[in-house]
This record gives sequence, C-alpha cells and structure tokens, in this order.
Amino acid sequence: MMAAPPDLWGAFLPGARCTASASGSGALDGMAMAVKDLIDIEGAVTGGGNPDWAADHGPAAEHAPCVAAPLSAGAHLCGKTVTDELAFSLEGRNAHYGTPRNPLLPDCLPGGSSSGSAVAVAAGLADFALGTDTGGSVRVPAAFCGIAGFRPSHGRVPLDGVLPFAPSYDTVGWLARSADLLAQVGRVLLGPSVLAAGPPRLCLAADVYAMAEPRSAALLKSAAEALGAGASLDVFEGRAAQWLRCYQVLQGAEIRQTLGPWIAARKPRLGSDIGPRFASTLDIADDDIRDQQALRLVVSARLHRLLADGRVLVLPTVPLPSLKKDASGAALSAFYEVALAVNAIAGHAGLPQLVLPAGRVAGAPVSLSFIAQAGMDELLLAQAPRWAAQLAADGFG
Repeated sequence: MMAAPPDLWGAFLPGARCTASASGSGALDGMAMAVKDLIDIEGAVTGGGNPDWAADHGPAAEHAPCVAAPLSAGAHLCGKTVTDELAFSLEGRNAHYGTPRNPLLPDCLPGGSSSGSAVAVAAGLADFALGTDTGGSVRVPAAFCGIAGFRPSHGRVPLDGVLPFAPSYDTVGWLARSADLLAQVGRVLLGPSVLAAGPPRLCLAADVYAMAEPRSAALLKSAAEALGAGASLDVFEGRAAQWLRCYQVLQGAEIRQTLGPWIAARKPRLGSDIGPRFASTLDIADDDIRDQQALRLVVSARLHRLLADGRVLVLPTVPLPSLKKDASGAALSAFYEVALAVNAIAGHAGLPQLVLPAGRVAGAPVSLSFIAQAGMDELLLAQAPRWAAQLAADGFG
C-alpha cells in the first residue's frame, strides 16, 4: 500500500489516518478508498461527526459489508472522512472537525453530508469514496465538487454497520474520479440485478429545470438533449412543496426514533445549526406522519408509472451550481427548499440516481442526474461511461 498523499483540504478526520490493506484481489486492485465516518471500519470508532457520539461508542468489531467488499476486490482504505454532524445537513460543515475545502471552489461549500468523501476524491486523495445518502448527501457534494456520484436503489447495498439516520430513505452511495470507476465500484457493491434492463429512454424532467438557476438550467438542458433526451414531463405536477413536506416530516419522524433517545439522554454538544434541526423533530404530530406516509405511497406509485418501459429522468442535480461559505440564512433556506424536494424524487420511491459532471457556469461545476426505476442500478452504471464520454466530446464534460 502506497504512502497516502498529505491532506491539504481537510477531507479526513483529524489525527492519525485510519487505514486498512486490501484483503483480496480483483476489479479494484490498487485503488485508494475513503470512507465516511458513519460507516464501520474494524478497530475504529464510528464517530458520526460528533465527539460525544464518538466518546459513547467503542471500536467497530468488523468492517461494514460495504467496506469489506471493495477491500476484498483489491482496494485499500486510505482514511475516514469528515461528515456533517450526524448527517443532518447538505452543506458540508462540521462545527467540531472543520469544513472540508472544495478543491474546485475554495470559497464555496463542498456540500454534505458526505463532504469529506467528495473532497477526498475531487482533490485526488482517493480514487473513490463511500458515503451515505438520505436526502442528497452523496448527490449534492458530487455536484458541488464536480465528480461522479451514485445513490443506489434503497436496499441494494446493505446498511449493516452504518449509523442509522432515517432508515427508509438511507442508502450507502459512492463517489469516484471517473464514470468508469464509478461503474467498477458499483459492480463490486451491488448484489445480483433485480430487473432486466432494456435500452433507456431519456426524458427531461421539465419542472425541475424550471426550479433551477436559469443559466445552469439552460446548459444542463442542452447537455441532456445532446444525450438524446427528447420527451419532457412534469414530475411534481405543481406539488413540489407537498413532496418536500412529505420528506421532511417522514425523515424527521425516523430521526426522532433512531437518534432522538440518545440525544435526549446525552444532551451532546451540537453545532448551532444542527441542534435546532434535531429539536424540530420533537414537534412532529402522529396524524401528520400518517398523512405523509399515505402521500408517499401515492408519490411512489406515480414515479413507478413515469419510469415504466425503460424511461430515465434527466434533471439538474442541484438548483444552484455552488453555495458560498458565507451564504446568508435566506440563501441557504432557498437552496434547501428546492434541493430537498428534488432529491426526494429518488428518496420517496427508493430509486437509483446517477450524477455526472456536465460543464461549468461562471466557473462552478454543474451536474446532470439520471433517475431510473428501482432495481435498474446496473442500467445507469452501464451507461455512465458512454454518457460521460459523450458529454465531454460535446463540450459539456
């Protein structure tokens, strides 16, 4: 295992670097893997981005399956990465361990909560990295850092050995320096294919483009059309705010169950932005949870119908190409309002989503996302290298 390059970007946890050698040989021989600090590494404490959580938990007895699989395929672990505190953010900040620096835009946020994982890949400190994605925590940092990312169908990658957040939305995702490597990692992490994959039919999610910053939307629409996306449809049918509230209520209710008891008993040190988010989960009413669970079923059924017959939605990954570190509260609120609603498309129905860089706007990277039917992960990953090459050839990469 080669010596790790120095971390000049704050991607890895402070202190001695957590490493592990490959346990076998295969498709990922020689590849350096970074792992988010929500995922178990044998002999290391999974700290969850919070020092009190780390103090209350001992070293993991074994690797999480999502870590063991790449190690057995020849990858080696080069470090555990910083995460937004207990995963409750899309910004990339951590009040205890610092905010990893976006290698492309040092004055901008890297995106979270898999911030350190994305920065490690974008800075060349790792070939690929594991993260978790509940409401966009792999997809947003992939977009902000200009790299490839993947959120799998819910349940395709085991969540054993992963700190739970909102389990019905939680996934283990990954980020990579190229679409080819993203697909290689996918072949290692995914189990047998659930559905047979036919040729994809790319469709523009017209209402999502309308929600994005105009210059980004125009570039990304042109990029999608260059890939062959012709037909367009409205995903939200004018109800994006309802989809957002559905996600916020159900996510909050699950967080209250998974992390609420520990927070109530421990009263941990939480960042000034994170503490109020956990506190807000205490006010969710049972009637509201039941209503939103019913809406989620309706939303999921609609998405499955939209994605029948090999349709793949093509859309902007995030509404803005970047967020400044000193963005105002109003700017952050506006970002969350759109980003969480758009990321809930895949989340509500447990769908796979691929993120590919597709150019820059005023120097900031912009990314296209591709969402397919549940279980069609291999379809997206098989197409990713071709789509990435075509985007680059057409001047969008």
